[in-house]
Amino acid sequence: MQITITARHFELTKAIRDHVEHASEKLKKYFDHIINVHFILSLDNGQNNAEMMLHIPKNNLKSIAEANDMYLAIDSAVDRMEAQVKKLKGRWSDHQKKKSLKENSHFVYANLIERGQKRKIIKTKRILAEVMTVQEAIDQFENVEDPYYIFKNIETDRINVLVKMNEDHYKLIEP
Repeated sequence: MQITITARHFELTKAIRDHVEHASEKLKKYFDHIINVHFILSLDNGQNNAEMMLHIPKNNLKSIAEANDMYLAIDSAVDRMEAQVKKLKGRWSDHQKKKSLKENSHFVYANLIERGQKRKIIKTKRILAEVMTVQEAIDQFENVEDPYYIFKNIETDRINVLVKMNEDHYKLIEP
């Protein structure tokens, strides 16, 4: 994370710079993909203003605070930014939950593909591949009506397909 500080109408001291850097580190515990943080600290008519801009992937966040003391203004701006980051992270995690629910649901989709005069129907079934060994997959496969069983092989960490050839014979397809 890159931190830049701009001071307007006053001299930036090492103590204020250290305080800004320490306060910015607090945001890392909520979101570790922060690209850069820019502080604009100013002294206008006896009031200390702290403006904080945070750049993260796909978003720019901004918080402004005003106080009688520069340290309090910085802390207030960081606290407001912290609330924004928490809210954004909550929205992202909610979005990811909804996305994974859609991906893991067992819907069958029918797609029509036109080739010349012929139409072909392609049915797509989305499944959640369980992590298991080959022997566990064979045991589970006996309870399924389908002529195939798809699972994630725990040994290879890849998707495998088990096909039943006859009562005692299975074919294992690995990518």
